[in-house]
Amino acid sequence: MTTLNRRNLLVSASALGLCSLGRSAWGQASGPPVASIRRVTETIFGTTVIDPYRWMENSQDPEWKPYLMGQNAYARRVLASLHGRDELARRIHRNTGLIEPVSTVQLAGPYIFIERRPEGADTFKLYVRNGINGAERLLVDPDDEATGSTHFALDYWKASPDGSLVGFGTSPAGSENSVLQFVETATGKRLLDRLDRALFGPVSWLPDSSAVFINRMRAGTKPGDIDRYLDSAVWLHRIGTDPASDARVLAREMDPVVPMQDIGTPMIAARAGESFMLATVENGTEFELDVYVAPAHSVVEGSPHWTSVCKVADKVTMVTMLHGELYLLSHQNASHFKILRTSAARPSIATAEVVVREGNRILKAIAAARDGLFITATNAGLGELLHLSTDGKTRRLTLPFEGTVSDLRTDPLRDGCWFLLESWVRPRVVCFGKADGSVVVTGLAPKPAIDTAPYGSREVMVTARDGARVPLSIVYRKGVRRDASAPVFLTAYGSYGLTEDPYFSSGLLPVLDLGVVLAVAHVRGGGELGQEWYEAGKLLTKPNTWRDCIDCAEYLIAEKWTSKGKLAVSGTSGGGIMVGRFLTERPDLLAVAIISVGATNALRFEFEESGPLNIPEFGSIKDPVGFKALMEMDAVSHVEDGVAYPAVLLTTGLTDPRVANWEAGKMTARLQAATSSRRPVILRVETDAGHGMGSTRKQKDDESADLCAFILWQTGDHRFQPS
Repeated sequence: MTTLNRRNLLVSASALGLCSLGRSAWGQASGPPVASIRRVTETIFGTTVIDPYRWMENSQDPEWKPYLMGQNAYARRVLASLHGRDELARRIHRNTGLIEPVSTVQLAGPYIFIERRPEGADTFKLYVRNGINGAERLLVDPDDEATGSTHFALDYWKASPDGSLVGFGTSPAGSENSVLQFVETATGKRLLDRLDRALFGPVSWLPDSSAVFINRMRAGTKPGDIDRYLDSAVWLHRIGTDPASDARVLAREMDPVVPMQDIGTPMIAARAGESFMLATVENGTEFELDVYVAPAHSVVEGSPHWTSVCKVADKVTMVTMLHGELYLLSHQNASHFKILRTSAARPSIATAEVVVREGNRILKAIAAARDGLFITATNAGLGELLHLSTDGKTRRLTLPFEGTVSDLRTDPLRDGCWFLLESWVRPRVVCFGKADGSVVVTGLAPKPAIDTAPYGSREVMVTARDGARVPLSIVYRKGVRRDASAPVFLTAYGSYGLTEDPYFSSGLLPVLDLGVVLAVAHVRGGGELGQEWYEAGKLLTKPNTWRDCIDCAEYLIAEKWTSKGKLAVSGTSGGGIMVGRFLTERPDLLAVAIISVGATNALRFEFEESGPLNIPEFGSIKDPVGFKALMEMDAVSHVEDGVAYPAVLLTTGLTDPRVANWEAGKMTARLQAATSSRRPVILRVETDAGHGMGSTRKQKDDESADLCAFILWQTGDHRFQPS
C-alpha cells in the first residue's frame, strides 16, 4: 500500500457509448442555440491561428451559460425522442444493479476493508468486517453527505496500520474536490478532523497510526483556476488536532536537496517495519519520478535528511521498500521495464542491481509484502502476476482465468497479495495470491446473476499504414453475422502510456444483445506494447494515435465486421484528441462520432485548470515543437466548412476539473456551423457531475443508454428511430 506512483489529470473511467441521427429528424426538431462568433486572431511561430469562440473560456460571459444549457436542452429533446431508448436504459440499469463490483480491498489489524457498490445502489461505499468470514457492516457511505440533488462520491480511502482508523476523501457532484475526513473503525464515529484541498489521496499513515501525510493544494486556489494544481505541498496531520497546526514537510523551495518545478506534486510514504521513509515528486502528468529517502525519525521530527535516489532522467515510474531495500520499476534502456534494487541507507541508481530483467512481458506495477515483491505484468495483452523472493527467485502465479490483473495490494506486516481479476466476458473477482504461486478466489465480490456464456471476445493484430502491428480487441454476442451489417462501436484512448485492459461491463451486454460489436483499438500513445509504443504516439508522433484507430476501422470494414454506414468511433477525455482528429481527417468512414468529456481544443488546453500539469504530455504553444504538435492535435482547428461530417454527440460535466466545458462548447459550435451533411451535432451536459469519476450508477447508465440509442438510430436500426 506504500508503493508510490503518479496520477494524471486527463483520464476517465471507460464510457459505454454508441449512436447517430437521421436527416429527417434533424430537420424537424427546433434547433440548438447558435454561438456568437467573436474572432481572436494570433500569430504563433509564424502561423496564423483564428479562434472564433475564445469568449467561451470566460465562464462569466453572459452568453456562456445560456448557450451551454440551451445545447443541453436541445440534446435532451433529441435523445428523448428515440424509440427504444428508455427500454434500453431500463435493461442497462437492471444489469448494472445485478452486479456488486469491488474496487479495492485492504487488510489492516484485525479488519478487512472492502470498497464496493452494493446491489442496486448508485454509489460505492466502504465496508468492514472482522476477518474474511466476519459479519460485514457499512463504515463510510457518501450518500450520508448528499444535499438536495447533489450527490457525493467516495474518492479515496486508506486504513491505518492497526486498522483502528480510516482516512477517506469525499467530494460533491463529481468535482473531485476532496475533503479528507477520518472514521473510527470499531464505532463508525467520524472524527472532527476535516482537511479541505486534499485532492491527491489517499493518505500515508505513520506506522503507529497516530498521523498521516497528505498532499494539499495551496490555500486560496479554487476549482477552475489555472494555477489550481501548482505548488501543492505535503503536510503532516496528527489525528485529533486542529489542521491549522499541521506541519508543512515537503514543498517547492523548501529543501535544496529536493528541487521541484511549480507543476511538481510531492508525496511522502511511511511503511510499517521500515526505518526510512520515501518521498517522490511527480512532474505534471509524467510517469517518471524524482525519488528521495530519509530516516523516518528525521521526517517526523520536522528536520528530514533527504538523500536523492534517482531523477526523472533515470526513468523510474514506481518505487517501494522491503526490508531496508528499495525496489524501482524503470524503463531506462528497457521499453518493457525492469526492476532494480538498491539500499535505502546508501541508495545508488548507478550501481543498483537488476533483479528482474526486461523480457517479452511488460512490467506494470510492484508492491512489497512481508514475503517478497509482487509484480503485475501483461503478456500478449493478458495479465500476469509474479512473485520475487528476497533471494532473487521469480515465480509466476497461476491465475484462475485469463484476464486483467489490477489493484494490487499488499501489507508489509503480512504475506501474500490481494488483487482483482476480470476479462471482457468474465466478471471481476477478488483474489488472494501467495508466494508459492497459488491463487485463491475469495467471496468478497459476490457472483452476479448474469449469464455470460452467450458472449465472446477475440484479440487480433492490425497492420497500420507504416507497418506497425496494432492490437485490436473485439467483443460480441456469439453468432453475430460477419456480413458488414453489424453496427461497430470502436473506441481508443492513446495517451499517457495508459492501457485499455480488458474489463467486464454488465451494462454492455444489453447493447451486444442488440447486435452491436465493441472494438477497442490499442493505439500508439498507450502503453500496451511498452514505453516505445507510448512514445510513438506523443507530441510530434501523436498522429499515430488517431491514424492507428483509422487503420483499425478500415480493417473492421475489410473483414466485414461492419461497413461505413454502420461504424461509430468514440474517445473519452484524452481520447478526445483521437476521436476529434479521426473525425476531421476521415469523416467519410463514420456514421457517428462520440466525444465524451474530450480534449478537442489542444491549442488552448494549457490555459485551463489541469492544463499546466499536462504540458509534459501534450506540449506548450510557447515552445515551437510543442506548438507544432498541439496544432496537429487540435480538432477544432481542423474542422472545415462545407464538409459532410457524420452525426456527432459530445458530452461534458459542469464540475469537470480535468477537461473544461468550453472545449466541448467550441467543438460543438464549430461542427454545427461547418457541417453540410444535415446530420446532428448535439452536446449533452451533465449538470451534477464532472469528468466521470464520482458519477452515480444511474448517471452512467443513462448516459450509456443515450449514446447507444443515438448510435443505433444513426446506423439505421428501426427500433431506435425518433418519434
